[in-house]
Amino acid sequence: MKDNNGKRNIIWEFLHGCRAMFLLSIFSAGIMAFADMINPQIIRMAVDNVIGERSSEYSAFVMKIVNYFGGFEYLHRNLWIMALAVIIVAVVKVVFEYVFRVSNTKASETLVKNMRDSLFKHIEHLPFSWHMNNRTGDIIQRCTSDIDTVKNFVSEQLTSVIRIIILLVMAVSFMLPMDILLTVIAFAPMPVIITYSFMFHKRIGKGFIKCDESEGVLSAMAQENLTGVRVVRSFGRERYEKDRFEKHNEEYTGLWISLGKIMSRFWSTSDILSGIQVMLVVIFGAFFCIRGRMSTGEYIAFISYNAMLVWPIRQLGRMISEMSKAGVSVSRIRYIMDSEIESDKPDAVKPPMDGDIVFDNVNFAYENCPQVLHDISFSMKGGTTLGILGGTGSGKSTLMLLLDKLYDLKEGCGRITIGGVDIADIQSDYLRSNIGMVLQEPYLFSRTLAENIGITRTDITLSEIREAARTACMEETISDFAKGYETFVGERGVTLSGGQKQRTAIARILTQNTPIMIFDDSLSAVDTETDEKIRTALEKHFKKSSVILISHRITTLSKADKIIVLDKGRIAEQGTHDELKTAGGIYQKIYEIQSGNNSDNTIREEVV
Repeated sequence: MKDNNGKRNIIWEFLHGCRAMFLLSIFSAGIMAFADMINPQIIRMAVDNVIGERSSEYSAFVMKIVNYFGGFEYLHRNLWIMALAVIIVAVVKVVFEYVFRVSNTKASETLVKNMRDSLFKHIEHLPFSWHMNNRTGDIIQRCTSDIDTVKNFVSEQLTSVIRIIILLVMAVSFMLPMDILLTVIAFAPMPVIITYSFMFHKRIGKGFIKCDESEGVLSAMAQENLTGVRVVRSFGRERYEKDRFEKHNEEYTGLWISLGKIMSRFWSTSDILSGIQVMLVVIFGAFFCIRGRMSTGEYIAFISYNAMLVWPIRQLGRMISEMSKAGVSVSRIRYIMDSEIESDKPDAVKPPMDGDIVFDNVNFAYENCPQVLHDISFSMKGGTTLGILGGTGSGKSTLMLLLDKLYDLKEGCGRITIGGVDIADIQSDYLRSNIGMVLQEPYLFSRTLAENIGITRTDITLSEIREAARTACMEETISDFAKGYETFVGERGVTLSGGQKQRTAIARILTQNTPIMIFDDSLSAVDTETDEKIRTALEKHFKKSSVILISHRITTLSKADKIIVLDKGRIAEQGTHDELKTAGGIYQKIYEIQSGNNSDNTIREEVV
């Protein structure tokens, strides 16, 4: 029950701004149902009292209308009045059907917009760890096809419920006065049909869950292959990926075929039961009509009302199916909306960010993984440069992710401070806006070079973009492109080389001009000469900023005010370049290898 309430609440939340339109569509659906009820009564009256000779009893309100038009004798001589009444009712139905379609479409599209906006906003504020644990393709699938499923159910099925209820209530109210026994016969099979439908509901729901989850895996697989197409082709893995995709696609297709068989049995059985119900009404109604228990007009009206009852019953299968699908989709959407977003402490502060950075006994492990960092303690003065050296998996990048609060330190696992303030007490948005970070594999958007460089600010000018590109030694490269700064960068920067992407990312961080700058092996893809040019330009640019350089190149770290060496998640050494190059440790070994004083390749493999 709690889960169901949750589903209703989240749908109600998404309906903000379109509830009035949905109510209008429901009202219009009610008028349409009422119009459907009136026409059989007009036909009944025409057959029995105007054309025929049998007199049927009607309410005082109906007789007042008949007498207003001159009574049955006058209507008998002017049958066009009855025909006109049928046309007027039909026109009313058409008008309100138009209102229903327009209001329902506007409301449903607004609902979709609200859902997409809410989901995107929520996803943007979810922790970095959440994104690491959820596949992008599956998230996209939840934000597209699952939203469409909910929209279809709310706009097509849920709004029809009111119309069906009105049809059922009014049909019964018109059928009972005509013949109570035939009404009981008409409704006798319905409890069986409804019970049978709900028996299938749970089974169909489980099938939709499997199909939806399988579609998410398929979407993730397609997304990964499209974004990583260069890697797939460079290793000649097209056939392997094709076979892998086809295998899962075959499983996905099989799930839908199995579900289709279940639903086919459900729909066919439901149709048989509905057909039996119609047959009983036709046979007994004809028998009653022959025996004089019912008039011809009543029989025709009763058959019309019964057909209106059969329609909702025959639609019950589709409604049960759509309800199952919508329930699964709402649960998948709720998984995102119920995921806890990042939140700051109520008393979070915005302190100056130019103070000393201190790591105090920091220990960290990713979820369900061995510990990465062990008792990391070091400090760097504000406005100085810190170099970090270490082998793959030694925890270099993890240190920076923790400093940027992309991962949170658990209680008792140490603390990180800036200017004496624990980063846990600093507002996350403020902290990140004051820390610029360039990763080894920078992410570029499918936009122009100018837009990628100037993405950190809304008020940036082209001259500032050019200055940043010049400092990052990217100006000359950009000028060689036919469209210059308007050159469109493919997805993830696929049209640029590794060095060009890194230099573009460096230019981007320069436009941000933050008091803390982090370069996570961000010069690994450029040649030594360009590396030196960029470092020289950066030294002039970062006179007041605290700079953290992560690199495997000794030349990149040599001018840092302080260098720490990580080994298997622990600090093995720390000091200046001059101190470490003669300390006899890991740093000296790497220094000798890279300077050509040591050719021991075994050492290279161990420490780099």
